Amino acid sequence: MVVFEFVIGLLFVGALLSIGARRANVPYPALLALAGTALALLPNVPSVVLDPELALTLFVAPVLLDAAFDSSPRDLKENWRQIAGLALLAVGLTVAAVALVARACVPGLPWPAAIALGAIVAPPDAAAATAVLKQLRLPHRLLVILEGESLFNDASALLIYRFAVAAAITGTFSGWMAVPTLLASSLGSVLLGLLLARLTMATLGRIEDVATAVLLQFLSTFGVWILAESVHLSGIITIVVFGISVARPAAERTPARLRVPTNAVWEVSVFVLNVLAFILVGLQLKPILQGLSQTQLVGYAWAAAAVCAAVILVRVAWVMLYEFGRRWRWVRFAARLKEPGRPASSKAALLVAWCGMRGTVTLAAALALPVQDGSQPGFPHRDFVLFTAFCVVLVTLVLQGMTLSPLIGRLGLDDDGAVEHEVRLAREATARAGLDTLDVALDGDADSNWLRHRYELRLQRCQGVAPDLPEDGGAVIRPLQGALAAERRVLTDLRVRGVIGDDAFHRVEEELDWADLNADTLSR
Repeated sequence: MVVFEFVIGLLFVGALLSIGARRANVPYPALLALAGTALALLPNVPSVVLDPELALTLFVAPVLLDAAFDSSPRDLKENWRQIAGLALLAVGLTVAAVALVARACVPGLPWPAAIALGAIVAPPDAAAATAVLKQLRLPHRLLVILEGESLFNDASALLIYRFAVAAAITGTFSGWMAVPTLLASSLGSVLLGLLLARLTMATLGRIEDVATAVLLQFLSTFGVWILAESVHLSGIITIVVFGISVARPAAERTPARLRVPTNAVWEVSVFVLNVLAFILVGLQLKPILQGLSQTQLVGYAWAAAAVCAAVILVRVAWVMLYEFGRRWRWVRFAARLKEPGRPASSKAALLVAWCGMRGTVTLAAALALPVQDGSQPGFPHRDFVLFTAFCVVLVTLVLQGMTLSPLIGRLGLDDDGAVEHEVRLAREATARAGLDTLDVALDGDADSNWLRHRYELRLQRCQGVAPDLPEDGGAVIRPLQGALAAERRVLTDLRVRGVIGDDAFHRVEEELDWADLNADTLSR
């Protein structure tokens, strides 16, 4: 009962802080982490230690799936160079820089342990990025790059982490064996994600009850992660591939009466998990401090500060160097490049460089380091790695998260209206499809003319006119449903052909869902 009351109290505090953060235009994960840290320093607050496997499964898997489900393959493909550079090369450079800095600050630290620390703190967290970015109005392309990076960087870092931990425990490491294992793990994770996506859609497509469908969706999310980890594959790669693979068939096979409540439940659930995760991040300070002496704490604090600086500066240096290379390439070879327009501005690059918040994945990976138990050897300098990982999470969440909004204001970056343009395009195309279908289905009787007029007025709204809509109508439900079906086909075709991205698709899909529910209500 005490644990239940404690969790309820944390959720209540998190809800209040989230309200205050939105009013102050501050990302709520930063306030939640600070609140958790403050609670950890109070004398009577119970010590909370996250189980690393539970933390990754409970807090990362659903958030990662939600982000992958909403991601646009078209946009990811268009920006794959920037995303791959951040998710692979920037992570690798951060691992190397942190390892060098940690070895300089702690001379007795073995190289495998230093590399493991680098892999732990290298990847910006998907949950942190999603929670922060959804509160900010950024140009669409920047959102795509940052959210796309958060989908894949954890996988590259955790694969390095596994090899480094094994080398630190056993004292041996074979690079020739690591590369094939790395490739096999990545390929196996992709294939498993594709296979489970097909099996899941074949099962969930037959469920008509809302509560059962929502429950099975969450069970399938956790099941995919647990299965991937149990066969020693990457749960992150598997869940990302799974989420992207189920998104399109789910849009075609899921009726509106299931999708509307399902989306609402997922939105609330992801928010609750984020609230708990970021408060619990702060609460991890208490058990970490209990294992450190005064002398260790001072020495570790200086080393952690140096690692935090390395983590931030390496990302800034990589992003600005990459942007300089892109601009030079565009100027030097502009006539031969297929990429239209000028490259992104230095202001946009600076914002991407500053979006490096770490979160639950970093702490969970640090907590998962082996502890000495009887004959089992422990991870060398585990206390230092754990303390440093916590400091990196807290510093990046607070320093970078809380300064993002002022930085955006100073840089003059704002929503570029790209998604809104695609939404208007999709609305007009679907309205025309519905009107064309009605022209075929209706025979011109007086009871059905109002429905044709309704679509004509809707088309006029898309073109900037807002006339009044008559409220009367007759037995026209079947033609209306046919028109809505035609609209969905056109909307899906726009996404398949790459005319619109998934952000615009989901906006218009939600509007059609509500229209569909309204038609169902009228038919009863």
